[in-house]
Amino acid sequence: MERTVVNPWTWSTELGYNQGEVVSGRTRTLYCSGQTAMSGDGKPQHADDMAAQLALSLDNLEAVLAGAGMSLANLVRLNVYTTDVDRLFEHYGELASRLGAARVAPTTTMLGVTRLAVPDLMVELEGTAVA
Repeated sequence: MERTVVNPWTWSTELGYNQGEVVSGRTRTLYCSGQTAMSGDGKPQHADDMAAQLALSLDNLEAVLAGAGMSLANLVRLNVYTTDVDRLFEHYGELASRLGAARVAPTTTMLGVTRLAVPDLMVELEGTAVA
């Protein structure tokens, strides 16, 4: 697989994401459902703790990726849904540092939403990975 970054501007790379990526060559694609701060038995965790919810959502996304023999390094697209954009930005360093450690800057969209499927949840991460 070959990845070619498309960044007509540089400001997005400072925030940890690319404007676009061209993926070519022989690939496998994994479309991940939105991952939230749910325990292994499907119970929401860390009510009212954005940092902990973001960390667990990332852990859960990594678990799905690992199940397909992939890692954060394979992410080419990341959608972030949150019920509180300002509060998420206070903890965005956690997401940026984990992506940075994986040496990846996937195309990213962040959306503020009224609520997620489970009322106590504040953040959901939906990814597309290619290997």
